[in-house]
Amino acid sequence: MIEKLLEIRKNIKEKKPDFIRQDYQRRKRLGRKLKWRKPKGVHSKIRHHFKGRRKMPSPGYRSPAKVSGLSPSGLKIVNVSTANDLQKIKSEAEAAVISKAVGMKKRLEILKMTKELKIAVLNLNADEHIAKIENFLNSKKKESDKGKKEAKKSAKEPKEQKEAELGTGLQRKDAEKKEKDKVLTKRI
Repeated sequence: MIEKLLEIRKNIKEKKPDFIRQDYQRRKRLGRKLKWRKPKGVHSKIRHHFKGRRKMPSPGYRSPAKVSGLSPSGLKIVNVSTANDLQKIKSEAEAAVISKAVGMKKRLEILKMTKELKIAVLNLNADEHIAKIENFLNSKKKESDKGKKEAKKSAKEPKEQKEAELGTGLQRKDAEKKEKDKVLTKRI
């Protein structure tokens, strides 16, 4: 039954024209794809449904009520922003759409849970996205580990060695002055 209605909806949507607002081309702020407004003009050719003019939205273009709001596969769409939201989803009748505002680590957690619970994710490919996020996180971890090692090496160098390198008295003052000049003359 639902498959038949989904097929009908698909056929209706294929025939549906773009509902373009009247005189959008005269006003830049309207744009071609902005919301439809019904033409109110007395002499409006679109309002009068003249032949060859743009079509107006009408009930005939509507999809069947039983499949309205369902995905093309026939599953109800549920917006997910936390891992707890997945517990409420029935995998055989509903599918998840992960919110745009979810961060990378939580998205990874949600995707792993969807694989465990066998829930369909409509807005991205779960396997590819998991691999992509894990690669990114591993590369970030390696970079931070390198930075920590370098910081430890530089911290191990005693201050006395640095002072010995700079020299004593006048040599040290000259070196400090040169460093200050470098900082001051550096262009950003």
